[in-house]
Amino acid sequence: MTPLDFVVSLALISVAAGVLGSLIGLGGGVVIVPVLTLLYHVDIRLAIGASIVSVIATSSGAAAAYVRERMTNLRAGMFLEIATTTGAVSGAYLTTLLPTRSLFIFFGLVLAYSSFATFKRRHTAQALTVSNDRLANFFDLHGSYYDPAEQREIPYKVVGTKLGLFLMYLAGLVSALLGIGSGALKVPAMDSAMHLPMKVSSATSNFMIGVTAAASAGVYFIRGQIDPIIAAPVAVGVLVGATFGARVLGRVTSKTVRLVFVVVLVVISVEMLQKGFFP
Repeated sequence: MTPLDFVVSLALISVAAGVLGSLIGLGGGVVIVPVLTLLYHVDIRLAIGASIVSVIATSSGAAAAYVRERMTNLRAGMFLEIATTTGAVSGAYLTTLLPTRSLFIFFGLVLAYSSFATFKRRHTAQALTVSNDRLANFFDLHGSYYDPAEQREIPYKVVGTKLGLFLMYLAGLVSALLGIGSGALKVPAMDSAMHLPMKVSSATSNFMIGVTAAASAGVYFIRGQIDPIIAAPVAVGVLVGATFGARVLGRVTSKTVRLVFVVVLVVISVEMLQKGFFP
């Protein structure tokens, strides 16, 4: 494959990654890391570096649209970002201490758990109307959004903030270690632990992932683990895809978003576990 073919093909794949990433709140990295390592045989640390750049691009392309449509819970996002950013900085310094195979296995297990947690809630999509959570009430993390697919305003209450903060710290670690934008844990944390609606979880995750990725991107850059030849086409492709994906989310049902989320995670989890156990 010539360098031009590599750049063009990677950019096209990144467009699809951006659409998926913005739709289900995972960031483009959930597709980019497996594609670079399994298809293009790029070293996983360089793949993670490019993926972190793609996560920032996904957030830039989708977050503004979701905020404009009032689908993002800004208060909850900024509150939870404290824990996630702390985890991202911690994880960035752990990457050189872990062997490559363990990163693949860890990646696969994280995605397997996320898919299971999200699938369990497939029949409990009704938003909560009452909350006794002190932190959620004190910081007024509750909200509402207009769902074009259902053509109505949907109010919701937030619970489980302490568990959510803990899971967000783990999400930050995952983001820095694996370059997946931490959405693989953020979305289930907000959906399952805090009971935010699935679309709000996805939109808020898109808002948060760019901040989380930026917290660890500097460490990867200093180490020389961000290759411009790889990162540039990934960033451009993901930005285009994320912009398009942001327009799709409002038009599909929450059940569809949940199903796509689970299917994507299961497929990639199996691939990464296979790579970790049978290199």
